[in-house]
Amino acid sequence: MASKAPVELVPVGTREVRLTSPDKVYFPERGITKREVVHYYAAVAEPLFGVLRERPTNLKRYPDGVEGEPFYAKRLPKGAPDYVETAKVTFPSGRTAESLCPTEPAVLLWAANMGTFDFHPWPVRRADTDRPDELRIDLDPQPGTDFADAVAVAAVLHEVLDEAGLVGWPKTSGGRGVHVFARIRPEWSFVEVRHAVIAIARRVAERLPERATVDWWKEERGERVFIDYNQAARDRTVASAWSVRGRPRATVSMPLTWETLPDVDPEDFDVRTVPALFAEKGDPHADMDGAVGGIEAVLDWYAADERDRGLGDLPYPPEYPKMPGEPMRVQPSRARPQPAE
Repeated sequence: MASKAPVELVPVGTREVRLTSPDKVYFPERGITKREVVHYYAAVAEPLFGVLRERPTNLKRYPDGVEGEPFYAKRLPKGAPDYVETAKVTFPSGRTAESLCPTEPAVLLWAANMGTFDFHPWPVRRADTDRPDELRIDLDPQPGTDFADAVAVAAVLHEVLDEAGLVGWPKTSGGRGVHVFARIRPEWSFVEVRHAVIAIARRVAERLPERATVDWWKEERGERVFIDYNQAARDRTVASAWSVRGRPRATVSMPLTWETLPDVDPEDFDVRTVPALFAEKGDPHADMDGAVGGIEAVLDWYAADERDRGLGDLPYPPEYPKMPGEPMRVQPSRARPQPAE
């Protein structure tokens, strides 16, 4: 008679979460198993729950490990235990969904047991899923650039956020990029918050024209860091702090301070190293919820850019409906008139 697959119980909060197939290898390059990933999330459950609490959250799942095909779960998967709650979100198409909404740490381990590596929270809370309480800026190094370039751009971004009266909190992306978040009052729409990010990004790019760009079309970016303003669009998300990334080394998106950012190597933060760092140094973003600002000044920048310099909106991603005031979604090389024969 065949023996049953091994099952372990992992304590978290007031519950124990079932860990199935614990010896399944998720990261073959380093021999990292499902057990290590789930226990990693148990070790960082406190700060990760602080990041995800009451936020609609997409799950990036790798049921066959990092070498398998991942997929995003934007709706609560079937078979969830009764303590897993949801929040209703509206997509750009107008369709709605009940999305996972963590309300206790056990939810994180339950998701990890289903092959979730990264948690992708919306920048809203369940109380109002149409009003972001977080402004997010994604510094994405293009081919020919690297993490050091993203750090250099982040330093200028820090200055611009200070001028805007916003407190930025940097983290590694888990790869070559840098993410910077700022808490804001939930008083503005997704469109307004995206406009605020565009205004901030333009100022950064203008101060570092050789190293940063807001050009949506890849053919125009060159070897610069793209400030991806469209990560502020409705239904666009980035991996949360403390999330495991689907990379061979099982790197982690690590929260940092502005002081430590220039001196780190993002490859040093992974499933095996981060729990000890958290135990020793705590959460670098622990005070984030106490630093809430507004985007009134930045929206004034956007309005002035539009009024005085003719700089209006920028293209949305291709799957979005046409938005008011948006320019044509055509690559510049294809939009140019052809010469007469």
